[in-house]
Amino acid sequence: MSWPQRTASGPEDQHLRSLGYEPELVRRMGGFGNFAVSFSVISVLSGCMTLFGLGLVTGGPAVMMWGWVAVGLAVLLVGAALAEVTSAYPTSGGLYYMAQRLGGPRWGWTTGWLNLLGLLGGIAGIDYGAASFIAAFAGLQWGVAPTPGLILAIFAGVLVLHALLNTFAVNVISVLNSVSVWWHLLGVALIVGVLTVVPSHHQSLSWVFTHFENGTGWTSPIYVSAIGLLLGGYTFCGYDASAHLSEETKDARIAAPRGIVRSIWVSLLAGTVLLAGLLFAVQDYAGTAGAAVPPAQIFQDAVGTTGAKLLLLIVIGAQLFCGSAETTAASRMIYAFSRDGALPGSATWRRVSANGVPVPAVWLAVSVAFLLAVPSLWSPVAYGAVTAVNVIGMSPSYIIPVYLRLRKGEDFVPGPWNLGRWSRPIGIAAVVWVVVLTVLVCLPQRAPVTVETFNYAPVTLAAVLVFAWAWWKLAGNKFSVPVVEDPHLARVEAQIV
Repeated sequence: MSWPQRTASGPEDQHLRSLGYEPELVRRMGGFGNFAVSFSVISVLSGCMTLFGLGLVTGGPAVMMWGWVAVGLAVLLVGAALAEVTSAYPTSGGLYYMAQRLGGPRWGWTTGWLNLLGLLGGIAGIDYGAASFIAAFAGLQWGVAPTPGLILAIFAGVLVLHALLNTFAVNVISVLNSVSVWWHLLGVALIVGVLTVVPSHHQSLSWVFTHFENGTGWTSPIYVSAIGLLLGGYTFCGYDASAHLSEETKDARIAAPRGIVRSIWVSLLAGTVLLAGLLFAVQDYAGTAGAAVPPAQIFQDAVGTTGAKLLLLIVIGAQLFCGSAETTAASRMIYAFSRDGALPGSATWRRVSANGVPVPAVWLAVSVAFLLAVPSLWSPVAYGAVTAVNVIGMSPSYIIPVYLRLRKGEDFVPGPWNLGRWSRPIGIAAVVWVVVLTVLVCLPQRAPVTVETFNYAPVTLAAVLVFAWAWWKLAGNKFSVPVVEDPHLARVEAQIV
């Protein structure tokens, strides 16, 4: 078998060299493929489905529907602001490289570690959710009890599958991501269509958009509603994948920012339709909220066991696509961070195989993701905590480059995709939203707060930041993001601390 040869003579590769990097990865992707990666990582059939049960008890239908729209619009602002910076700095390092160029080494270092935490938490959350749905399918098909041990074993198998795909089937990864887009869109249409036509009973329009439900143990409806925003906050994560794949994308300075923004608004529309379709089809609210996998219970109550199994297969397929795309993005982040000497053992994690794949980085990503989900063996809220880890790492890492771009003002040299005069107001709104979201995901989700219900996401964040600080003290001098003389970026370089 012959691998595609890397070509390094086009304008995108020349721009990459101007940013300080020699092209090593193959530019296989077009604009649609780049969008498809971020859309697949956002994956409404993964995020909306796996946190559907949390939504049912943290505000119920009212918060799920209105919260989804509100969060989606807020994230669209974040994505647009981040896309503008991506157009100027399209590298595999993505967010941390942007922060380094705009704010200096310490900003880049901190952003990189936060982004890495979020990406690894994303793999864990996505693939553990897929494992839960596979276990639910096994229960319907063979009567298997979905125990924590079984789900963790399936989770390990899914991780290995995604690592193997990203190691040996890299030529078809872009194709799979493109297929994933249509799988998600047609899957949402099919699921909502079946849930609209088959059940004899549907909830009323007012119930879907106004019914409030609180099963958290907390008494404040405002607090409960705030926690309920985690459904949208978690799902709308991962759109930075377009930036991480920019060194493998043709015309990346345009395609990567477009991929970010398009993935968000398409997901917003698809998720709105999906959530509404599921909520209209709820037959037994208490039974659904108490089920191990609430969407599976909705399917079974609404269309019977056979129909439920078919709809579950659609969801599982989407989640597997999503996990594969997230593994790709995380491995590129690890590769890039190691290329700049930021990780322990960087010389190993930055290695690229003959087919242009950072294989050690792929296996490191899935290994750490597995460790993040191990507490699920004894904690019933571990999955919610893992999703919070994803959000708490990703969201601040998204907004740091945007904040630094705002701080630069007129000294920032934009790329060909930019927001023009809207850059500053959109950037400010994006920063405010991410600050609010970061606080929300640190809050305890259930009352009373015990060992079993404790939200360990803030502890994980603190541990990562402490480790990053300690590693900076020990090896920060090895962090070597290129500082280059480039006439188009001279004004920016002059301002770097």
